[in-house]
Amino acid sequence: MKNLLLSVFLAGALSCFGQTSSTSSSDQSSSSTSDQSAQSTHAKHHRKNASSSDTNSTTSAKGGSDSGFVKKAAQGGMAEVELGKLATEKASSDDVKQFGQKMVDDHSKANDQLKQIASQKNMDVPSDLAPKDKAEVDRLSKLSGPAFDRAYMRYMVMDHTKDATEFKKEANNGSDQDIKGFASNTLTTIQDHLKMAKDINAKLGTQGKTGKKAASAQKPS
Repeated sequence: MKNLLLSVFLAGALSCFGQTSSTSSSDQSSSSTSDQSAQSTHAKHHRKNASSSDTNSTTSAKGGSDSGFVKKAAQGGMAEVELGKLATEKASSDDVKQFGQKMVDDHSKANDQLKQIASQKNMDVPSDLAPKDKAEVDRLSKLSGPAFDRAYMRYMVMDHTKDATEFKKEANNGSDQDIKGFASNTLTTIQDHLKMAKDINAKLGTQGKTGKKAASAQKPS
């Protein structure tokens, strides 16, 4: 009888131990699954925040690019007007005088358009020339006649080549549609100016060489 009771007791104890072990294993499995789910959710949230940060950073960079373009375009436009006025006063070539007047007319119009767009965007537009442009105005103001013609037109070729590159970049890569539209429309005008400047510059160069040859031919032997 004692042996029977002992057997029953041992069987009950083993059964309780099995249930406890199973419950513990189940709890551990549930805890592990919960931890993995939490880690996955945290990782997704981190990636989302990182993606949002990258997008905001890119947008901010583009916005800064637009404002930088507006500043440079405004200062460059003012410089073209001032240099154009000099050309109408100091040039000896009719082609150069006419080109200078066209710079005054076209860039004054473009400057007004840019100011209007910038005002709508609450962007500041410089009212003074950039230091390098002031220096160029001062340099050319000391010249006159053929010397002015050649120096002015050489600078116009160089400056409009640079402007065409910058306006094309903004037209293709800018983020503000109005500023991109301004850059695209004005780019056509700048490219026309560049072609005219190259033609006049080449003409002045040919005339200069011819003049030197003629003077050399007239020298007594």
